[in-house]
Amino acid sequence: MTFNIKQIPKQEGRIAIVTGANSGLGYETARGLATTGMKIIMACRNAEKGKNAINAIKKDTPEADLELMTIDLGNLQSVREFADNYEKKYKRLDLLINNAGIMIPPFSKTKDGFESQIGVNYFSHFLLTNLLFPLLQKTEGSRIVSLSSIAHKKGKIDFENLNAEKRYSRMEAYQQSKLACLMFAIELQRKIDDSGKKVLSVAAHPGVSGTNLPRFIPRVLYTLAWPFMLFMAHSPEKAALPTLMAALDSDVKGGAYYGPQGFNDMKGAPGLAQPEPHAMDKDVAKKLWKISEELTGKKFTIAPA
Repeated sequence: MTFNIKQIPKQEGRIAIVTGANSGLGYETARGLATTGMKIIMACRNAEKGKNAINAIKKDTPEADLELMTIDLGNLQSVREFADNYEKKYKRLDLLINNAGIMIPPFSKTKDGFESQIGVNYFSHFLLTNLLFPLLQKTEGSRIVSLSSIAHKKGKIDFENLNAEKRYSRMEAYQQSKLACLMFAIELQRKIDDSGKKVLSVAAHPGVSGTNLPRFIPRVLYTLAWPFMLFMAHSPEKAALPTLMAALDSDVKGGAYYGPQGFNDMKGAPGLAQPEPHAMDKDVAKKLWKISEELTGKKFTIAPA
C-alpha cells in the first residue's frame, strides 16, 4: 500500500479540525491537508503562533482555506467552548485530527486537576470527540484520527495512579497517555460498529521526529542523543504522512493504526502498523471509557443508525 497526497482527489467542501496545528506534526498535517482544497480549522492554544502558521502555509499554498480557532486542551471548559463555537458556525465535520500533545514535562496539573500529559493528550481529546460526534455522524465519509506513539508499546493504564496521585514518572505518564489515545480510537470504532454508523475512527503515530515535543528533555541528554536522532528520525513532514494517510486514503478501515514502516517503526514510508496486544484489551478499554466519561463529565452517546 503506497500513499501519495498529490494523488488524493480534491477535497473542496470538506472541513477538517487539526488540534495543535501551529507547529510540528500538527502544522505539517494542516499543510498537507491544505493542498487538497479542504478547509482547515487550525485549533491552537496560542493565537499568535496560530496566525504565524497560517501565514507560513499560505506562502506555500496561497489558495489554502485556513481558519484559526483557539482551544486550550489543558482546560475542559475551553474544549466545550471550542466545540460550541464550531457547531454554531458549521453544520458538518469531515475530519477531526486529535493531534496536539505534550511529552515528558515536569509534573503539573491541568485546570481540571488531571496530570498534564493524560489531560492534554487524552482526556481533552476524548471530550472534544464526544462533543463533536453528532456532527461527525451527520457528515458522510467522516473520520476521527487519534495520535498515538511507539511509546504505547511500554504503556500501561494504571487505574490506581491515573493522574499521578501516588507518584510521577514523566515517561510512564507519557506512555500511558499515548496508550490511552490508541485504545480510545479502537474502542470508539467498536462502539461505532455496534451502532451501525459509518464514521471511521483510526489511529496513527509519527515514529521518531525532530519536533518540539522533546523540549523537556535535559539539554545534555538531548545533545548526546542528537547523532542518534539524525540517524533514526525523520522530518516532521514525513512523520505527518501516517496521519494524512489515516485521514485521506481510500483503503482505510475503521480501527486501523498507521505508522512508519522502517526499523522499529521509527521512520519510513507510511502504512499499517500493529498495536501491541495490550492496546487491544477490551476490558481495559471499557473501563477507561467509563472513567473518561465520568472525569470529563459527559456520557459519550452514539445514536443507532
